[in-house]
Formats: sequence, structure tokens, C-alpha cells
Amino acid sequence: MHDSLNQLFEQLGEVGLLTVDFVRNLSRRPFDARLFVEQLDSIGWRSLNVVNLTAIFTGMVLALQMGGFLSRFGATIYVGRIMGISLLREMGPVLAALMMGARVGSGIAAEIGSMTVTEQVDAMRALASSPVKKLVVPRVLATIVILPVLTIIADAVGLFGGLLISVTQLGVSAEFYYTSLIHNIGIGDLVSGLGKAFFFGYLISIIACEKGLGARGGADGVGRATTSAVVAASISILVADFLLTMLFLSI
Repeated sequence: MHDSLNQLFEQLGEVGLLTVDFVRNLSRRPFDARLFVEQLDSIGWRSLNVVNLTAIFTGMVLALQMGGFLSRFGATIYVGRIMGISLLREMGPVLAALMMGARVGSGIAAEIGSMTVTEQVDAMRALASSPVKKLVVPRVLATIVILPVLTIIADAVGLFGGLLISVTQLGVSAEFYYTSLIHNIGIGDLVSGLGKAFFFGYLISIIACEKGLGARGGADGVGRATTSAVVAASISILVADFLLTMLFLSI
């Protein structure tokens, strides 16, 4: 237990140091817009299908589960408002982040890890080029920017899945579902979810970059770094979700 805590604090320290380097290099000129746009495409556009697929089936399952329970009390008309709050505040950002953590976190860790074990990162340092500037900054910045966008899309797709089930299985009209949804969710619900997505994007990318830069031992080391990045990012998302939920509810 003591060794595990020491390892955890050590990893937090390494992530913190990388964060400081990221902030320092973020303000350095010139800013390579080409690398940033490439990462937006790789991280955002190519993650759209898996996020949408997860969101629509989650919305459908959530509507089925809630509809079955609420029907016992003749309250299926409340499905729309419950769907809106649960997806916007919680399910949308968390599920989008977990899918991004699995796909993007593993990809970033594997890519940077491969460059580290083949000494390409050392070569960049030897040429007086900052690996943080070239490798970390565009990936972290792109993930922070794109995850809130994917969260909004996931919210809309999940609510559409709930609408399909409400109309076809629960006997709730599309007009009533929409009206109930609009009248019972506020801007605070959306801001809460997007605020979480911003922090989740940072955690996914900074952890993956740290694991990639710390990879050692050839292909086996890259595999360990990739697995560690996905696990650490997933746990960090769930812990941060709890802390951010407490924060937003207290505001």
C-alpha cells in the first residue's frame, strides 16, 4: 500500500512537471498551426464515430431503463427532462471522455513512446528542438479544444436516441419530449458538462504524453506505457468527475 501511494505521488509529480513545461512552451513562438490542425483531425474527427455510437446506444438504454421504472408510477412523461439532465451533466462528458481516453490516450502514448524508445526524442533535444513544443503542446491543446465539441455532439446524439425509444416504446410524443426537455434544462447544465469535458481533455492528453515520454525498454515498454496511459486516464476521469460534480453543485 505504501509503495502504491509513493508511486501515485511520483506520477502526479511527473504530470505536474510536464504541465509546467506545457504552459511554458504554449506561449513560445512560433506556434505551429499545421501540427495543431493535424491533431484536431486525428484526435477529433476520427473519434467521432465511436463517440456517436456510444452516445446513441447509451441514450436508448437510459430511456428504456427509466421508462420501465417510471411507468410503474405513470410518470413516463418525465423521461425527457431526466434524459436531458443526466446526459448534459454526467453521461455525455464522461462517456465521451472514456472513449477518447481509450482511443486517443492509447494512440498518443504509443506514438510518443515509439519515438522515445527509438531515440527520436533524444535526437530532437540534441538538435536544440523542444519535444514538449513539438509533441506535447499540439496534442494537449487539440484534445482540450475538441473534447467539449465532441461532448456537445454526444449529448445531441444521446438525446436523439432517447427520443426514438420514447416515441416507439414509451408512448411519449416527440413534441412533448422536446418541450419537456427545453423547459427543464438550463444553461448551467450545459456549462457543467462542458467544464468537465475541458478538464477531462487535459487529463487524457497530458497523462498519455507523460507515459509516452517515460517509455523505456523497446516495444515491450511501449506496450506497458500504452496500457498504463489508458488505465491512468480512465481512473483520473472518474475521480475528477466526482470532484468537479461536487464543485459545480456547490456553486
